[in-house]
Amino acid sequence: MKKGFTLIELIMIIVILGILAAVAIPKYYDLQSQAKIAAEDGVVGGVRSGIATYYANQCAGGTCSYPSNLDSASSAVCNKTNACFDDVLAQGGVTDDWTKVNSTSYTGPASNNYTYTFANGSFLQD
Repeated sequence: MKKGFTLIELIMIIVILGILAAVAIPKYYDLQSQAKIAAEDGVVGGVRSGIATYYANQCAGGTCSYPSNLDSASSAVCNKTNACFDDVLAQGGVTDDWTKVNSTSYTGPASNNYTYTFANGSFLQD
């Protein structure tokens, strides 16, 4: 009597592995977009905290005001020489994956648009 797998058993194993691969691969590729969204949310939270800290520091000095600008970066892609949010982020600002559209508008790595409003210190997604 020979020991081993029959052709039917081998085909069934290959089919099961194919099904598992078909289910796992899309989840793996979706991780990159989820990571961009998470990174963007982290920066947005940091910017909002930085705005609140700036406001609190100004109030402690006797004049409550929000920052007039979030940075001095030119309207362009954020990089090491053109950091975005450096006026409100303690670590020196965001250096990649963000685009400054104009003095109050930004686009994050997940392609969401955000607008800063000086009057109330809000940094909201459009």
